Amino acid sequence: MAEEKQIGRIVHYFGKISVGIIGLTDTLKAGDTIHIKGHSEDFTQTIESMQIEHAIVNEAKAGDDVGIKVEHQVHVNDVVYKVIA
Repeated sequence: MAEEKQIGRIVHYFGKISVGIIGLTDTLKAGDTIHIKGHSEDFTQTIESMQIEHAIVNEAKAGDDVGIKVEHQVHVNDVVYKVIA
């Protein structure tokens, strides 16, 4: 089983466009695999692209709020983990 490290929490969700905003406590890069776990969701996906303030970025750091397209609905306070291969 892959190791995981908590890197943040969902701070907002835009349902119409399926975008979750992650408040980061660690770094995140395009291509990373994340695991989102909450009260009603538990799924893994690869980061294909992400944005900060509508600008596309390849990497984000602790303290950033980054938007990503999510495959399933998420909720505020869902925990986000980075999957470490």
